[in-house]
Amino acid sequence: MKEKKTIEVNKAYGASSIQVLEGLDPVRKRPGMYIGGTGLDGLHHMIWEVVDNVIDEAMAGHATIGTVRLLLDNIVEITDNGRGIPVDLHPTTKKSTLETVLTVLHAGGKFGGEDSGYKVSGGLHGVGVSVVNALSEWLKVEVKREGKIWMQEYRRGIPVKDVEVIGKCKKKETGTKITFKADDTIFSDTEYNFEIIIKHLRNQAYLTKGFTFKLEDLRNIIDGNTDLYLAKKYGFYFDAGIASFVKFLNRGKIVRNSSPIHIEKNVKNINVEISIQYTDGYSEKLRAFANNVYNPDGGTHVMGFRTALTRTINSYARKNKLLKDKEKNLTSDDLTDGLTAVIAIQLPEPQFEGQTKAKLGNPEVKGIVQSIVSEELTEYFEKHPKDAKSIIEKCILTARARTAARAAKDAILRKGALEGMTLPGKLADCTSRKAEESELYIVEGDSAGGSAKQGRDRFYQAILPLRGKLVNVEKTTLDKIVKSDSLKPMIIALGVGIGESLNIEKLRYHKIILMADADVDGSHIRTLLLTFFFRQFRELVEKGHIYIAQPPLYQIKKGKKIEYAYIEEDKIRILKEFGVREDDIENLENSADDSNKVSGINIQRYKGLGEMNPEQLWETTMDPTSRKMMQVTIDDAEAADAVFELLMGPEVAPRKQFIQTHAKIADFDV
Repeated sequence: MKEKKTIEVNKAYGASSIQVLEGLDPVRKRPGMYIGGTGLDGLHHMIWEVVDNVIDEAMAGHATIGTVRLLLDNIVEITDNGRGIPVDLHPTTKKSTLETVLTVLHAGGKFGGEDSGYKVSGGLHGVGVSVVNALSEWLKVEVKREGKIWMQEYRRGIPVKDVEVIGKCKKKETGTKITFKADDTIFSDTEYNFEIIIKHLRNQAYLTKGFTFKLEDLRNIIDGNTDLYLAKKYGFYFDAGIASFVKFLNRGKIVRNSSPIHIEKNVKNINVEISIQYTDGYSEKLRAFANNVYNPDGGTHVMGFRTALTRTINSYARKNKLLKDKEKNLTSDDLTDGLTAVIAIQLPEPQFEGQTKAKLGNPEVKGIVQSIVSEELTEYFEKHPKDAKSIIEKCILTARARTAARAAKDAILRKGALEGMTLPGKLADCTSRKAEESELYIVEGDSAGGSAKQGRDRFYQAILPLRGKLVNVEKTTLDKIVKSDSLKPMIIALGVGIGESLNIEKLRYHKIILMADADVDGSHIRTLLLTFFFRQFRELVEKGHIYIAQPPLYQIKKGKKIEYAYIEEDKIRILKEFGVREDDIENLENSADDSNKVSGINIQRYKGLGEMNPEQLWETTMDPTSRKMMQVTIDDAEAADAVFELLMGPEVAPRKQFIQTHAKIADFDV
């Protein structure tokens, strides 16, 4: 009987059990494999894929302008004045080449090396525009070629009808326009973020010098009248390319070399372009690109750059007696503080890791970049000895600070061991020793810290009150950070070490929650803390361990019923739910006293965390079933860091300009 049953099971698994996905079906089945996910990152990646094609035309010398328009209902329109996608019959598919490019994976002009349509290309896999087509509710492509305008429409990647001529144009007029609407059955959110797109297009304009990018947000059309819309329009054009990019990254900074060191050379059909500038800051800003594709995880071009930078600086420093005989050579880590560099290479056959292209893997690139940087940087130092000396002195100061920081850190650990404890005395630790379920609240103020300690769940919630003035990490070396009365307890409590000894595996709490007042001072403290974590514990931010608690602004009470409002809109909604009339709400909004009773309702505005008793703090801000928290991302930290540099950095002029520009819209809490 057993043998018979086995045979029946095997029969059930036959040819009919194997699912064959044809055309663009694999993309709709597994979109994450092609665009990284179906969240906001994936949604914006749809735009990047089409923009990559525009850039490829620009790099090939066939396009001078590209435009991205955001239209009503989150429709995107992207145009360029390149050659236009070919429309003639394709010899393999026996269909229009236009339809082939839009409906067949790996169909494009990017696979034939020197004989292909592109010598270099960011869209290595050739799946970009076809993937966008597959993941769109609808897509329309229009091509200007040979004095005609050709068009084809698609529904979820399937052509509605054949390619057709819909008009005429000038014979010399060429280009492509792709209009699409992302499929809301695929994406969890189809609302595009204008700021994200601005940042991407600005970067691409820096990398494609002499090319113009335009961005228009036309989503706020008034009453359907296209002549009366609230439009946001930006244009980017940079003659100096990545040298302008470096200056943009260093705006508001004191720099060591007034103009970026610019290196550009072509070796073995690989074009290397690098701009370098040092500042008096304590952080590194390095952006690496291959064929205009951002590589956040670096790759062989970054490895070659770092090796050459280290060797060249050490060689020059020894030769010119800037390093003392007894001093050790500078390490790669000693050269990072204050370094701003943009690395952009163009090569025929880039080898990226995955469709999202986070890391470049071409082994030959490392040696080429290393050789070019060593040669060009040595020549620059010889011609500009003052800049060379200033840069190397900065690196030597960093090296000495690291040595001092290492000694200070070791002293901290030794002191803790002598006391029989390694955790700071102000820390109210949790009972659990499982990092994945433990939370550390970093709390502003003694009063709030006391309430948090009383109101918390002691099993998994630890409380560390902030003590003393927070150090400005933007102007502070590592040795001063580890000695700081305010930051030292945090470093010890986290348990991961700092600097060279940083080990993320030793993290004692997987949720680190910044809890400060919902006022100007609280925002300032959060910004300081965010910058601290971004500078010294970036990996904690990248892995999603940092959160911001959201305390309520108001307690609204009617009889025994209590509700909390976290934003002004919450207050208005709750008041309406409590039956307050529109006129009364408006009078309340215009009143300076939010504690007024209106229609039997009491409104208490919280000026700080310390005004809440332990039960209220638990219910509103610490109870996992009801609290509101924001997880910090790298973009959040970088945005906060940029504002912090502007407002707290050494340069007065940019800060003054910022204050003058925004004074009229400032919200003062007096």
